[in-house]
Amino acid sequence: MSRPRTESNESDSTAVLSALGSKYSAEILCAAGTPKSAQALSEDIEIPIATCYRRIEELVDAGLLTCEGRQLSEEGRRTNIYRRTLDEIEVDFSDDEPTFSQKRRTEAKNRLQDQLEE
Repeated sequence: MSRPRTESNESDSTAVLSALGSKYSAEILCAAGTPKSAQALSEDIEIPIATCYRRIEELVDAGLLTCEGRQLSEEGRRTNIYRRTLDEIEVDFSDDEPTFSQKRRTEAKNRLQDQLEE
């Protein structure tokens, strides 16, 4: 049975698929299991900073990455810190439009992971 087609479902699906389909997006999501700046993500996965910022913007717009706040960089500048919003995503193409099943990250998991990183 087909899910009702709505504009928000269609635009959400398009945004998620577009973001996931971009080069380096999966690597950024994997690296952003703990809070990281764009600079740290760029260095971790060895991509140009401008590309990293573009992918981050796409991932944030799709709801796959979130800005968790700001912190001072080593140079004394305030920088945004990002973390992925999910641990798993499954895309089902068997219907009229793609559907997604997501395993969202919990705040408890984020806090535990933060403590393990310290």
